[in-house]
Amino acid sequence: MADEETERELRAQLTDAFEGADFPVDSQMDLVPALPEGPSTRFEAGDVSFTAMELAAKLGGQQEFPYDDVESLVDDVMEGLEAEGML
Repeated sequence: MADEETERELRAQLTDAFEGADFPVDSQMDLVPALPEGPSTRFEAGDVSFTAMELAAKLGGQQEFPYDDVESLVDDVMEGLEAEGML
């Protein structure tokens, strides 16, 4: 399990990456334009590392679109990462 610092860092990176999306977002594809490097955008903290594409593949069943704001999106992503054993 990731430590609190790793989780805080990942949460901050995800928020920074997705806050530029045009909310509400109805699907993962709505998030791609907000990513600085598109699907290959990498998130790294501590021993945890994954691309946006890997994130989408692993968490497709964990997310409940639409999202009205970045906070609720990132909350679900963090919960999904934990549920999938990625944290």
